Amino acid sequence: MNTAVPVYFVVPDAIDDAARVSGGNVYDRHVRDGLRSSGWDVRMVVVEQAQANPSTDSSPTTLALAELPDGALALIDGLIAVAESDAVVAESSRLLMVVLAHMVWGLREAADDDDQTITSMDRERAALSAAKRVIATSEWTRSELTSRGLTAPGTVVVARPGTDPAQAAVASRSGGRLLCVGVVAPHKGQDLLIHALARLTDLADWTCTIAGALNTAPHFVDELTSALQTSGLTPRVTLTGTLTGASLERAYGSADLVIVPSRDESFGMVAAEALARGIPVVASRVGGIPEAMAGSSAGMLVPADDPWALEVVLRQWLTSQQRRAELKSAAMDARLAARPWSATIAVVASALTSVLSETATADHAAANETAAPV
Repeated sequence: MNTAVPVYFVVPDAIDDAARVSGGNVYDRHVRDGLRSSGWDVRMVVVEQAQANPSTDSSPTTLALAELPDGALALIDGLIAVAESDAVVAESSRLLMVVLAHMVWGLREAADDDDQTITSMDRERAALSAAKRVIATSEWTRSELTSRGLTAPGTVVVARPGTDPAQAAVASRSGGRLLCVGVVAPHKGQDLLIHALARLTDLADWTCTIAGALNTAPHFVDELTSALQTSGLTPRVTLTGTLTGASLERAYGSADLVIVPSRDESFGMVAAEALARGIPVVASRVGGIPEAMAGSSAGMLVPADDPWALEVVLRQWLTSQQRRAELKSAAMDARLAARPWSATIAVVASALTSVLSETATADHAAANETAAPV
């Protein structure tokens, strides 16, 4: 490991912003801190949140990459790399680029605008093709990227997210403390959860906390608020907004069941965090969520975009003490097998080292060829 070589980590300006919490930002912070703890010289290059528009000569990403020295090793967050693919491609012959692919961006945009999907896929392909390595955060993401021809299979490594050490949550007798964590937006599926909960009002002793940013999709939040009022769920369901630090730990610590109703999820960090705390999970069978469950019987998977199936599982959970006990026991077992962030960092560090080694070998071969007598 050549930790003496600086790593320029190009990230969105939201990386440490408590008001803009995301799984990608959490992952990036762990990579930054973990590489530094391992002895790497990590130099942060923070740029304004990239937008899905063609790069310009004066874009923040263009200017940031232009300032890096020739031959610099640049680890670039995929949000920036895809949105500003022109800047990435323009500097690809000068810099050693590694792209951190948190998700398949074109699939996310497909839900909103079919025409935009083509543009996004083209940008994604261009950005990933310019990279020496692509680090995917799940095997599912790697499979999607390669099967769609967005990057060559040989360039992709998988560094799944880890989990933070945490105390085990203590279950209540009723099992009625429900928790859903994630930005409140259509792809996270909180509307499906509210639809399911509206059919459970005949059952007592349950409440649900929905914790996540409320400013990303304001129209969607308005629709959820209206649905809560219409269904009479307002006294039982709380939209807390973003929770971080001790507040988030308290939410996990008092949860009996974590619900992940996502329509789109590259890995499922919330599911992994719940299992690491000994909390059973019900989640959509979509994307990388089954991978995050790691085959644990504490994870109950339901079809994506199916509030009826979600209701059935939640009703079973709330009405069967035996079922709750079985799942809690399985979750406590899963807690012992939780993946640490150090395993994630080791894969990232190995990818960076391999790029440096291959470049050194290529430079050495080129120098020998130049020096060889004619």
